[in-house]
Amino acid sequence: MWVAGVDGCRAGWIAVLMRVDDPNAHRIVTAPALQAIADAPEQPAVLAVDMPIGLPERTEGSGRLPEQLIRPLLGERQSSVFAIPSRRAVEALDYAEACTIASATSDPSRKVSQQGFAIFPKIREIDALLRARPDLMPRVYEVHPELAFWALNGGRALDLPKKVKGTPYGPGMALRRELLKRSGLLPDALVEAPPPRGAAADDLLDALAGLTVALDLARGGGQSFPDPPGRDAHGLPVAIWTLRKQPKVQP
Repeated sequence: MWVAGVDGCRAGWIAVLMRVDDPNAHRIVTAPALQAIADAPEQPAVLAVDMPIGLPERTEGSGRLPEQLIRPLLGERQSSVFAIPSRRAVEALDYAEACTIASATSDPSRKVSQQGFAIFPKIREIDALLRARPDLMPRVYEVHPELAFWALNGGRALDLPKKVKGTPYGPGMALRRELLKRSGLLPDALVEAPPPRGAAADDLLDALAGLTVALDLARGGGQSFPDPPGRDAHGLPVAIWTLRKQPKVQP
């Protein structure tokens, strides 16, 4: 059985695929469309994707319920959890229009951040794919890297950021790589691998974080926020997943 951790990148999507029973059987790929990863020759049974899945018709409070639940766990890293607005706002192609719709479909009224708007095309892509291919729904899980690292760190928020002013922060990147190594889930060489063309080092790091969740889910683990997951108006799951059982930390 193969699984995949997936993140968005300049090339489209980056995925780290791995066989559950053989950590040395793995590969790093990029693809312009998520469907190509879902339909890869390995046919990954679990795809842990760092992208929102399931969109609200209206937003109450500070975003979807999964976002509201995980922010308090992440301490100073909670700013990495964007508030996803209503489906109509996400479907808007113009930033000003998205802000207008988001404000009208949220309570309290909330506009769209520029960072959030930048990922709307990928949110629309995964949304359209799952609605067109319901057979993929049991295989695709929404994850958030900082929640994965929270679990890998024994349920404690990380004290160092991954980026500072949009630029990868060396000590924070090193901390996350060390947590991935200590988990014993991934080969050290994979954790230290350079990103492929069209992806940045932090994109690969986030995909590796997703891979740890995918491995845990494939082995019967995983925990969702909320538990059980909700559903949007189109039947898509609304939950962010992470590792349920803490991996054994290597000495």
